[in-house]
Amino acid sequence: MRRQDREITDSAQIAAIIQQAQVCHLGLVDGDRPYVVPVSFGYSDGCVYIHSASEGYKLDLLRRNPTVCVEFETDVQLIQADKPCAWGLRYRSVIGWGVASLVDDPAAKSRALNAIMAHYGGNGDYVYSAAALAETAIIQVQIAAMTGKQAGYPRSVGNEESQASE
Repeated sequence: MRRQDREITDSAQIAAIIQQAQVCHLGLVDGDRPYVVPVSFGYSDGCVYIHSASEGYKLDLLRRNPTVCVEFETDVQLIQADKPCAWGLRYRSVIGWGVASLVDDPAAKSRALNAIMAHYGGNGDYVYSAAALAETAIIQVQIAAMTGKQAGYPRSVGNEESQASE
């Protein structure tokens, strides 16, 4: 990372950003073109779980190339200034890279759906019908690496506050 003063390395801080985020941006590859789609998600045990229809462009791309990128952000605030090039953003973000696969086992699908429900405020202890599980696709992204970044917020104790713009 070029701006190491903005890097977040603490795994608890990274997990907190993911838990606070409302949307996951899933980056896929379509031949030589990127494709990014916002999705609802759950996060558990180093995996991102994504609810999906059982067919569509996103799944077509994953079947051709399961290498993906995920991005989360929270605490986003525009910082205005007198000069146009002095404007900036405050934010906290996490980017992760991994490999996606489709979850087929009904029990694993239930656990993934409960992780998604828990992320959005549900109790995470629901029972799903066999029909609902059969018609729902669950994408599991096994995260291989993650990095966090922030701007405009204090770093951990002993570090200076990051600047919102360069």
